[in-house]
Formats: sequence, structure tokens, C-alpha cells
Amino acid sequence: MKRLLTDDLRKWKDKPDRKPLILRGARQVGKTWLLKEFGKEYFSGVCYVNFEQKDVLGAIFEGTLSPRRIIEQLSVYSGTKILPEDTLIIFDEVQEMPRALTSLKYFAEEAPEYAICCAGSLLEVALHKGTSFPVGKVEFLDLYPLSFREFLMANGEDMLVDYILEGGNRELSAFTERLTDYLKKYFVIGGMPSAILKWLDTRDFFEVDDVQRQLVSAYENDFSKHAPRQMIEKIRYVWDSIPSQLAKENKKFVYGLVREGARAREYEDSLMWLSDAGEIIRTYNITKPDVPLKAYADLKSFKVFLLDVGLLRCMSGVSPKVILEGSRIFEEFKGALTEQYVCQELQLFRRLHSNYYWTSSSEAEVDFLISDGMEIFPMECKAGLTMNAKSLKVYRHKYMPRLSFRTSMLPYSRNDEDGIVNIPLYLLFTLQKELAF
Repeated sequence: MKRLLTDDLRKWKDKPDRKPLILRGARQVGKTWLLKEFGKEYFSGVCYVNFEQKDVLGAIFEGTLSPRRIIEQLSVYSGTKILPEDTLIIFDEVQEMPRALTSLKYFAEEAPEYAICCAGSLLEVALHKGTSFPVGKVEFLDLYPLSFREFLMANGEDMLVDYILEGGNRELSAFTERLTDYLKKYFVIGGMPSAILKWLDTRDFFEVDDVQRQLVSAYENDFSKHAPRQMIEKIRYVWDSIPSQLAKENKKFVYGLVREGARAREYEDSLMWLSDAGEIIRTYNITKPDVPLKAYADLKSFKVFLLDVGLLRCMSGVSPKVILEGSRIFEEFKGALTEQYVCQELQLFRRLHSNYYWTSSSEAEVDFLISDGMEIFPMECKAGLTMNAKSLKVYRHKYMPRLSFRTSMLPYSRNDEDGIVNIPLYLLFTLQKELAF
């Protein structure tokens, strides 16, 4: 499976001022696989080090953090001759070895000719436990579940993707049914690599469902293994409440759905843990749509999404058989899958700030606000073929944005006079072309 982040890794490799790189992301999104494949394709050799094996590795990083000494000992440990520029060094689960994190500072300053990529699933969690960090001496990239574009490519649709990106999104009537069918499958399967591989291997939605249940169980096991003991039960309550939170018409997170009588002060640390682990995405209500959006976020009013639409479908108990029932899957529990999908897709645009929404008392709610740092663009999500966009009209009348977006199953259209762009859900990966950034 091709991951689009490979292009960013290649650019990192070719930088003249390259620093050690940390690849962040939730467990099971494919970080280790991606780094190993990148090493095989773009380097002569790969030295892979997994810090969950702490025995000998602990001794290597206990002494002086001289890069030369570490390279020598890692070469012997791995049986791989590590050469400057030619060997990719992979530090996996780097959060398990704080001294290895610290060593990145010395590699950046004293030995930048060595290419080091680190993978960390629970890195942010480890930092909150007090692990020191080489601030300013590393670079970051974030890996998410496979996007819909990557899902299309995994299914052998590279030519269709290229056609769309080259401008064919305005003449897609011949491919609308095909793209819609793939999107339905994506809502069921999601973007977790193991779920997609199972689909490609078996073409059986129920086999995929079994894999997704195992993934959910693995995340739940992580709570017990990595979270502070006093937080484990609260994390589970929050995690289990997410499908019911998103099933509401108003998807604002309500602590009362976590547990009767629950209060924010009791569960905020649990939400933070899940966010640090990359297992949830929070979007915040904006009191005033102005730049920077972060300055106007109401931190007490937010929505919580999962990291993957397929996992949300699985946790919600929506049967894979809904794939056979026309467009119903887009409307399951009040469009929750659709909004989850849009939230996921927007995470992929690193130059955009998109984890925000807008409400006007009980009058209107715009599902997402998107900012490039200069302008703010509202985006309303609609399941199916509905044309109704009342909230978007209210927002446009009040703030007069240059462009407004509606995403649904309607065909692509752009009215430059009104500044309204309709992007089909299956073409959200073309959003950057509409904003021209």
C-alpha cells in the first residue's frame, strides 16, 4: 500500500539541514511499516531498533550520549554497518527509552550526517509523565489511518486518482457510481492498514469487522498497560461513550453521557490522554470566526471524534450489511459517519487549521471552520443528496466569507458569484485545489 507521507519523508531525507525525525501517530496506523519501506527504497541499509527490548539497549544509552559511541554499539547490536547518509536508523517506540530521545539532540548538533527516524505511538503521553525532550532539535510528521485517496490507490485506482487531481473532477459523471461505491466501502472498512489488507485479501466485510474488533480491543488493552491506574476506568468510560455522543443531533460532548453525574474536572485528564495517544480528535466551538481560530476557541464546548470511521462504525454496532442498502450508510445515526469521515480527511491538510466548528445559539451550526491562517472558510457536511444548507446561509449572511463549502453526495459545482463550492464527499482530497494553497 502506498502512503502519501512517503513523499514528505523523501523531502526530509534530501534536506541540507536535516534533523532527526519523529513520526507520530496512534498505534496500528502503520508507522513502523512505513519507515521500513522508506528505508528499503531510499537507503542502502536499514538499522532497526525497537526500544520495547530494553535489555542491551538500555546499556547502550546509559553512558555518554556521544553519537559516535552510540553508532558503534548499535552497529554491533544490530549486525548492520551504519554508514552516514546511506543507512536509515529507525528508533521504534522511542518513548520507552527517554535517554534515546535525549540523544537526538546530540545527533542533531554533532552528527547530522546520520539519518534517524523515530516512531512513537504514545510519545505525547510519555512527555506528560515528565520525559525530557530535545526541543528544537527534531522534526515531526504525523501519520493517520489511510485516507480515502490512499484507499482508492490500495484498490488499484491510481489512474482514477491521477485523473481527478489533474482536473477531471468537473467531468466525473462516468465515474460517480464507482467512486460512491468505494466511499461506501471506506465507511465500512475505514483506513486502518490491517483492516484494508484483510479486505484486499478476502473481500469479506465480516472478516474486516473481526479485525476492527481486535483493533478496538488492542486500544482498550493499552489503557490498562500505559495509563495511570487512577485514570483507567475513566478513560474506558469516555472511550465507550463516543458512539453515543456522535449519535446525537447536537454532537457537542456531554459529560452526562460518559457517566451519570460526571463533571468536566473529573474526565478532562482522560480526554487529554486519549488525545495524546492519537485515538480521538477534538474539534472546538468558536465564539468568533476570526484569525487565529485558536484564540477564539471555547475550550469547554467541543466534539470528540475517533481516529477512524471504520472503527466508529464497528464500535457503534452498525452492521457491514448496510453497504448493500443504497445510500443509507451515509445517514447512519444522524450523519455521524459522514461527519467523522470529513473530520478525518481534513486532518491531512497540514497547512490548514480545521478542528473547529461554529454555532449561533440554537439558530445554526456549521460543522467545520477551515483556516489557512489568513481567511476562514465554513464547511457544512450533508449526508446523501440533500440541498438544504440553512446553517451555511446563516453564517454567510453574518460573516460574508469569500468561499463557503458544502460537502455531500451532490455533484461538484462552484458558483463564483455566490462563493459556494459543493465538493462531493469522495472528492474531499481535492480541497487544496479549491483554496489554491
